[in-house]
Amino acid sequence: MLPQAILAPLWMGFELWQLVQAERYLGIRQIERGTDPRTLEVGEGRAALWSLGLLAESVWVLSLLFERRLIDPALGMIVVTLAGYAMRRSVEMKWVLVVLTFEGAVRIGMLLAIAVRFWRYA
Repeated sequence: MLPQAILAPLWMGFELWQLVQAERYLGIRQIERGTDPRTLEVGEGRAALWSLGLLAESVWVLSLLFERRLIDPALGMIVVTLAGYAMRRSVEMKWVLVVLTFEGAVRIGMLLAIAVRFWRYA
């Protein structure tokens, strides 16, 4: 089993952090105020951490494609990511949080599947 699979709990935490950030910038209060989240100030540190986290997670998921037992959940994460991106681009701003929440929940489920397979076959 690839040692990268042991990082699944770390990425679950990252996904939860993304959901919290999405609620902060796209949440109900922002919708009620009529605020466009693209105009909100995001600190450089947070933006850098978020971007580097997304890049690292993408590289990690791609590395899982080389392990036979983890191909299914890795492909699932890739498909969910691409479908979520396409849906977020096509819906109104008030629906983006709904799409992000659903996408995050499915991605956390895929990460749980990776963690279970790692611990079962390690």
